[in-house]
Amino acid sequence: MMHIIDRRLNPKGKSLSNRQRFLDRAKKQIKKAVDDAIKGRKITNSEGGERIKIPADGLHEPHFSGDMTKGNRNRVMPGNKDFVPGDKIKRPPPQGAGQGGREGAEDGEGEDSFQFSLTRDEFLDIFFEDMALPDFIKKSIRQEVVHDYQRAGYNRQGSPSNLNLKLTMRNSLARRLCLHRPRDEEIEQLEEQIAALREKTTPSAAEQEELQALLEQLEKKQRRRRVVPYIDPLDVRYTSFTEVEKPNTHAVMFCLMDVSGSMGETHKELAKRFFMLLHLFLIRQYTKVDVIFIRHTHLASEVDEETFFHSRETGGTIVSTALEVMQQIIKDRYPAEDWNIYAAQASDGDNLNSDNARCQQILTEELLPLCQYFAYVEVWDTHEAEMFPDDSNVTRLWQTYDLIRQSHHNFAVKKVTRPEDIFPVLHDLFAKDKSREEA
Repeated sequence: MMHIIDRRLNPKGKSLSNRQRFLDRAKKQIKKAVDDAIKGRKITNSEGGERIKIPADGLHEPHFSGDMTKGNRNRVMPGNKDFVPGDKIKRPPPQGAGQGGREGAEDGEGEDSFQFSLTRDEFLDIFFEDMALPDFIKKSIRQEVVHDYQRAGYNRQGSPSNLNLKLTMRNSLARRLCLHRPRDEEIEQLEEQIAALREKTTPSAAEQEELQALLEQLEKKQRRRRVVPYIDPLDVRYTSFTEVEKPNTHAVMFCLMDVSGSMGETHKELAKRFFMLLHLFLIRQYTKVDVIFIRHTHLASEVDEETFFHSRETGGTIVSTALEVMQQIIKDRYPAEDWNIYAAQASDGDNLNSDNARCQQILTEELLPLCQYFAYVEVWDTHEAEMFPDDSNVTRLWQTYDLIRQSHHNFAVKKVTRPEDIFPVLHDLFAKDKSREEA
């Protein structure tokens, strides 16, 4: 019987196959555990892994077992002094009806729980799996077909530039070993022995016979070397590539944030955390999405990622300036007929009362007809939330945006007061199911 053992190492950067099968089998329990862990998770740890617990009952694999209520069974009980063949033994009570039992844990988890750690990629994949850029008003966006090349094994014919030297030499070595092709060292050793015997002026009969045998052996090895070449056309392998078509739909995401003096450190920190998590979501799921960062006080400007998240500014607040910059960038670089346009805005709700009407005009007449989705997040600190618990106590900007939300299905508004609120808000804004329903 032949036994084949696969000793190849697992590819780098990938989980073991057993771990992947376990994650697939316990996906529902892991998703629930991740959602529970998210509620108390800090945004500063959004790129780390997580140690979670799932019920051990959900890990049992299906198996076959005999029906204990049917059939006859003969058992040998060691140390039996009370029973003889034919006696009936009372069936043990059902599980849980006997005496004793395990003590419940103080935290309510008990002993039947399985605890393990998720890696950073596994945790983020599970967290982001039900999120996507909404597609409410998809138009006839120009879709380019990009031709890419993927590895498709090896061929015996191909371009010299695609010659796989490593595999070719490996095949050559295997063939030469199997066919016993003489090595250079063997030929040189025979030639040295023959030359030493020929230098003798009066060789004996035995030396002549040895010389003749060496000559025959040398001729045989040289003939084998000619028959078995160092590299044969059968050894040559070329790396093969196949051309595949990949649709490349243009998409751009605008991130707008208020950094004026009315935005305290708590407000700015919440806004930064929201955009950091949103940015992490975008770059993980959508490699073809352009991200544009716009900061504003009473003036607005496009900045890079580092300035957007870490630079400090003060000043008044005019929200329409950021919307105007976004409108100009779309006009100059991202025409709506060629790009899917998305936007997310974070602010504390402070704005000039006279500017709210301007914001409403720009959004309803200029931006929302071009955008697939626009999300507004208003950040409050905990003290403000405690002082104004009623939903009727909202900012003027919120009132303006809420009116827009009622008439535009591709516009959403949410409020964030604590860091732990950011995860649920992001899920609610970019949920896949919500996108399908409203589409």
